[in-house]
Amino acid sequence: MNEQYRHQTVLLSEAVEALISSPEGLYVDGTFGRGGHSRAVLEKLSHEGRLIGIDKDPEAVAVGQALAQMDDRFQICHGSFAELEQFAGQQTVDGVLLDLGVSSPQIDNPERGFSFLQDGPLDMRMNTEHGISAADWIAEADEAEIADVLKRFGEERFSRRMARAIVQAREIEPIVTTGRLAHIISEANPSWEKGKHPATRAFQGIRIFVNSELDDLNLVLEQALEVLKPGGKLVVISFHSLEDRIVKRFIRKHEKGDTDIPRWVPLTEEQLNASRRLKSCGKKVKSGKGELDMNPRARSAVMRVAVKLG
Repeated sequence: MNEQYRHQTVLLSEAVEALISSPEGLYVDGTFGRGGHSRAVLEKLSHEGRLIGIDKDPEAVAVGQALAQMDDRFQICHGSFAELEQFAGQQTVDGVLLDLGVSSPQIDNPERGFSFLQDGPLDMRMNTEHGISAADWIAEADEAEIADVLKRFGEERFSRRMARAIVQAREIEPIVTTGRLAHIISEANPSWEKGKHPATRAFQGIRIFVNSELDDLNLVLEQALEVLKPGGKLVVISFHSLEDRIVKRFIRKHEKGDTDIPRWVPLTEEQLNASRRLKSCGKKVKSGKGELDMNPRARSAVMRVAVKLG
């Protein structure tokens, strides 16, 4: 792998420590990436322990296949973590780790089309073998849909102005590169934030939409609850507020139990708590100063951990 695209795994020791309850257990790394978390997990497992890795990205899967040839405790699956139950089969697992968002090799390689800092084909798909590219979507979507995606997934307050500029620009010439899209969006942004590229939020919104990231997150959280053993850990690292909000609300929902039961129904505290399926393991965890000094991209990372109740 090119050194230029080497990935620095965020919250590595914290995530692995939180995840593993038994060295002999079965674990899932739902976002294999370049294998940083997976390799650290394997170091903690015994000969009986096993790890399933999942990733949408064919380049990540190729790295995973090489690791599987070296270590028979590991297997790699090509697909979305939203297919967790399918990949787990009939097995229950001791822990599920999800490191959300886009990886450094995807961002740093201009050929993947994620970056607004380097010009390249406007793709943005994590799975380059499936789905519609960002360029194809921008060519076909109407102005209202583009504005909605930028607002809903990018939390971009100037989404309408940007959508209008995109539609006007594509009438002159198709938008097929990241550089041109970044320029169009930047020109349409009347309020540049200090220290942030004016196309940051818009690119985030398009990427999340193209890859169905939030839909997949909702699906995998529900499936993780089903495949985890009692006492099994759910560990999720998020990189922006939309993801973290979903994870936080999911844990809270299953930690409180069934709140729809009327107060007048004669149930004991034990019966009320029977519907509680998760317990939060403390407060959210963020990267320390040492990690932030080495990897500024870790500044937005938030890790939440929950344990499945019996």
